[in-house]
Amino acid sequence: MKIGILREGKQPPDKRVPFSPEQCTQITGKFPQVEIVVQPSQIRCFSDDEYLMAGVTVQEDLSNCDVLMGVKEVILQDLIPEKTYFFFSHTIKKQVYNRKLLLEVVRKRIRLIDYEALTGKDHMRIIGFGRFAGLVGAYNGLMTFGKRNRLFDLKLAHECDDLQELKNNVVGLKLPALKIVVTGGGRVAGGAIELLREIPVRQVSVEEYLLHNSVDEPVFVQLNPEDYNLHNENKPFDLLHFFNHPSEYKGNFQRFCSQTDLLIGAAFWDPKAPVLFTSEEMKSPDFRIRVIADITCDIEGSIPSTKKASTIADPVYDYNPETSDLQQAYSSEKNITVMAVDNLPCELPKDASLDFGYNLIEKVLPHLMGADEEGVIKRATITENGTLTEHFIYLSDYLSEKE
Repeated sequence: MKIGILREGKQPPDKRVPFSPEQCTQITGKFPQVEIVVQPSQIRCFSDDEYLMAGVTVQEDLSNCDVLMGVKEVILQDLIPEKTYFFFSHTIKKQVYNRKLLLEVVRKRIRLIDYEALTGKDHMRIIGFGRFAGLVGAYNGLMTFGKRNRLFDLKLAHECDDLQELKNNVVGLKLPALKIVVTGGGRVAGGAIELLREIPVRQVSVEEYLLHNSVDEPVFVQLNPEDYNLHNENKPFDLLHFFNHPSEYKGNFQRFCSQTDLLIGAAFWDPKAPVLFTSEEMKSPDFRIRVIADITCDIEGSIPSTKKASTIADPVYDYNPETSDLQQAYSSEKNITVMAVDNLPCELPKDASLDFGYNLIEKVLPHLMGADEEGVIKRATITENGTLTEHFIYLSDYLSEKE
């Protein structure tokens, strides 16, 4: 098998890679039947010379590769017909902006394997950049809170040399007595909490969080779906039922809106599930949240003030709750300040790539090289031989929509 590492072409540029130079050497040592070639890149967090020094071939033409691996979506004209591709396609939620990409993948009879759909026997995700999205997202949330309230100035995350420097910047940070909500129970939320514990900030239960409107120290609460969703018929909350039938639930997050200063949104959101709150509810005098770090960055999704993604270079904007308009960051005390960078792990590209590559080697490549007896590759294959696979047949209407 010949694996080609793609040059990232999507804008804004992404510095991450599936495998570092050292990891390429590990792969060929572990799987002698594998050869790896790398497409040259000026922006990658590991240089072409670093790959060459590791004994990896660097070449422009990847047409003789069996498997092509990138990170973000591949530019349409760069897709090579009848190849196997690994990348985050951002199509499995029927994202309108990538419909043409999936159409082209089908037209070119490409076998598309989406990292986001790689799951183990328990059907839980086995790979992703979630931890780093959480770490950087929480850091950016604190940075935004400090700047908005003129309390402190944190160095931009992408200006940090590595994860250790990022963590060092918040150790002992003098926070006021604020209340923080972190939604979610997965890798993203775990990364956010990992960062908060570096300060440290004390974690409290939902009951304690709601008991006291004001506190004498900074605290945070982690909310799982059962903490802010109720069954429509007031039946006992069942997590698996919620995942399978989210439309049968109503939101119960409103009780946190009057108690929270900083919201860190780190929970996966199904468009059929309730939103955290509405734009109308954000107009209420009781709506206390004034800084939102929306790590999940679902545009006009569970958090209505996320009307667009922000960028690493310009990570923050203001949302006017009265008009629902977006305004310049920190322009009014009445506004809500939003951090909604959609490629947060890019701010720590080397650390994020090393972690991602390690998990690929340990949890994915053995199935790709072998018989895939656990169905890891099969479950994540969106298209093959010009058609949608059985797991993704639900995308048929998405593909057939008229322009």
